[in-house]
Amino acid sequence: MEKYNFLAFDCGATSGRAVLATFADGHFDMREIHRFPDRILKFDGKWFWDIYGMFNSFKEALAKVAEEGIKLDSIGIDTWGVDFGLLAEDGTLLGLPRCYRDPYTVGAPEAVFKTIPRKELYGATGIQIMDFNSIFQLYAQKQEGFAPLKSAHELLFMPDLLAYLLTGNRVCEYTDASTSGMMNQEKREFQKEFLERLGVNPDILRNIVPSGTVNGTLRKEIAEETGVGEVPVIAVAGHDTASAIAAVPASGPNFAYLSSGTWSLMGIETPAPIINEKSEALNFTNEGGIEGTTRFLKNITGMWLLEQSRKTWAAEGRTYTYAGIETIAREAADFPSRINPDDPRFAAPADMDAEIKTACRESGQRVPETDGEMVSCIYHSLADRYKEVLAALGEFAPFKIEKLHVIGGGSANATVSQITADTIGIPVVAGPTEATAIGNVMMQAKAVGLVADRWEMRRLIADAFEVKTYYPNK
Repeated sequence: MEKYNFLAFDCGATSGRAVLATFADGHFDMREIHRFPDRILKFDGKWFWDIYGMFNSFKEALAKVAEEGIKLDSIGIDTWGVDFGLLAEDGTLLGLPRCYRDPYTVGAPEAVFKTIPRKELYGATGIQIMDFNSIFQLYAQKQEGFAPLKSAHELLFMPDLLAYLLTGNRVCEYTDASTSGMMNQEKREFQKEFLERLGVNPDILRNIVPSGTVNGTLRKEIAEETGVGEVPVIAVAGHDTASAIAAVPASGPNFAYLSSGTWSLMGIETPAPIINEKSEALNFTNEGGIEGTTRFLKNITGMWLLEQSRKTWAAEGRTYTYAGIETIAREAADFPSRINPDDPRFAAPADMDAEIKTACRESGQRVPETDGEMVSCIYHSLADRYKEVLAALGEFAPFKIEKLHVIGGGSANATVSQITADTIGIPVVAGPTEATAIGNVMMQAKAVGLVADRWEMRRLIADAFEVKTYYPNK
């Protein structure tokens, strides 16, 4: 079998990494070759992404590849959704992209609803209402009189913007565009009249292209500077969750997925969006998936509760390894108290440990007295929430949900996986942990013809990466 090398740039909201994948002789290997920060810059009351810092980190990674004498077959980029950069008519980037964490969009949805009613907006886009959706960012920039928007000729979402810096070519990939709150889910094209009604030039939006489209090749000067040559850049599933779901090692369609990390995303893969009064009331969202599918999902608080509690414990002189946390959780497995992980009080408390204890006290439940009881409370509360969301998904799904595939960092937590299986009553298939980078790479492999479709991709992933199935004990 011919050898292929693919480079995945997997960028998160705090850090990014370059992952090299090699296909040869029926084997699939991956390794991280470079890690870098994704910095937020605060200036004059505004929050920006250091896009040029990311770009330089990309070049550093490419130079490392060249130093190892590796010939790349393609490059793919995935990032978070909603954020974008603005280009002038000559292609100049007009300042730095604004960051979704910038509080400038607070209150923007309510203001937009005066022009575009909430029901109309959700009915067309199927996207849950969040302050930082792209449409609300554009509205807020218009209200600010933000100079780059006044001069903008074109808008590029983050993965496409980074690809533009590498290639000089501009595309608008489906999965990332779908998170914007501006894409008509049925037509899979931008609802430009929404921007017209908000006084924003609708012509800044490009036509949407499918995941797997070849963007172009590295600019000649970058190819020469880094030494890697003029490598093709593929518009993979640019939204990181779409890449992660592409890596679910499912053998058939009757599954739900849980992308588990600091935050959790639980949903199903469907051939078409699900948009109705009930999905709107329950705040489910429709986002683009590979091969034109829809990711019908809900955002759930994840290991944020534990991560923030650990900060309190560390400040008090108690630190635990992950194995140690699992041990103390099992020792307190019968602790009965539960919280609602998605209660707004847990979004950003000064002391998560104290906040959870207060919530238990206020609801008349036992208050966790040990760290093990706290971990047990968190784990069982998450599993209960997963059960609630899974039940709601079952009412929407056009198939019977037979398994829950857990991917991402949280899939390595054996205790939570077993508790979840016991709670939801169906098998939990855990892994792979590096789902986002794997999905990125697999879309590159598909683009060069190594795999035919997402099911062949998933069969290869199931063979190449270790997964573990947890069966309900009750």
